[in-house]
This record gives sequence, C-alpha cells and structure tokens, in this order.
Amino acid sequence: GTARHDREMAIQAKRNLSKTTDPVERLRLQCLARGSAGIKGLGRVFRIMDDDNSRTLDFKEFVKGLNDYAMMIDKEEAQEIFRIFDKDGSGTIDFDEFLVTLRPPMSNARKEIIMQAFRKLDKTGDGVITIEDLRGVYNAKHHPKYQNGDWTEDQVFRAFLDNFDSPYDKDGKVTTEEFMNYYAGVSASIDTDVYFIVMMKNAWKL
Repeated sequence: GTARHDREMAIQAKRNLSKTTDPVERLRLQCLARGSAGIKGLGRVFRIMDDDNSRTLDFKEFVKGLNDYAMMIDKEEAQEIFRIFDKDGSGTIDFDEFLVTLRPPMSNARKEIIMQAFRKLDKTGDGVITIEDLRGVYNAKHHPKYQNGDWTEDQVFRAFLDNFDSPYDKDGKVTTEEFMNYYAGVSASIDTDVYFIVMMKNAWKL
C-alpha cells in the first residue's frame, strides 16, 4: 500500500506547493513531492557535505545541499529558512534539528505505533535494524523473487531495508531516525490516526 500512498502524497504535495508561501512548508512539500524518502534523502545530502562531521552546516553548505538535491529555492528564500533554523544566530544550523522540524508533524499515537514496529524489528535491541534482526521477524520465503530463484534470502532482506534507508547511502542499517523519517512521509498522506494505526498494525502484525 505504501507505493500508492507515496503517489497520492506526491500529488497532494505538488498541489499544495502552489498555495503556500511559508518557506519551510514549501521546502517540506518539495521533499514530500518525491515520496516518503524525500526528507531523508535531503538529510543524506547534508551528511555527505558535512566534511568535518560537525553535524552543522553554514549557509554556503546549506545552499549547496539544496542545489545538489535539486530543490527549487531562490537565495532570499534559502536565507529566510536558514534564519529560522539558526536560532542562536551563530551562522550555522544543526541539521538533525533541521530534519526533525522539516518532518511533517505526527501525533504521539502515531509515533508510538511506529516505535512499536521498530522495536519488533530490532531483535537485538541496539537501536539499529540490520539483516540479522530481520531473520527472526520477516519471512523472505514469501517474496516472489525468492520463490523464482532470482534473489537469495539476504537479497530480499537487503531490498526490504533499502526501503527505509536513504536513496544515496544505503548501508543496510536502519536507525530509529531513518525509520521515523520514512513513516513521517507515509503519515503525511494519511488523514486519521485511526487509519494510520490500523495500517501499521496490519503491516507489522502488532
């Protein structure tokens, strides 16, 4: 069902884009127009640019990141967004904070069910989902590519993890933050908490 939600969300985001003047909302909608992984993808672009691992960006890096990710934003708008996030006026922004603010807001009920799914998958309880974790929870043998001999069990697991991992830097590990970012995208396309929770329960047998 996620692919359909993704399409609906992208169409909705593009539609709303023409209506909003709020720069942060415009950036959020441009990310969502790329589907559930849109915001996460932007995060990865910033991470790649953060050469000194400071987890912060100055304005020049920020603009370069937006351009590399092909975001349609003019310099004035970028300055305005940067100012909103540079709360202490230090000339740098913390990009974890930036991504959390960019994520569509979710109710606590939604966050809680997402975390339940994460904990179920994270068999080892170390806060990261890996192929090892999936062995006990996710049955690869039902996958059509496994059944017709195209993929091994590990390839099925890896493809599954890649859904949540970011498009540019797939490392086969999914952190809580990546999982939450992914579902913030999915969540944006689902109007009611009740429906979102039912969908999660069915998807993860919670």
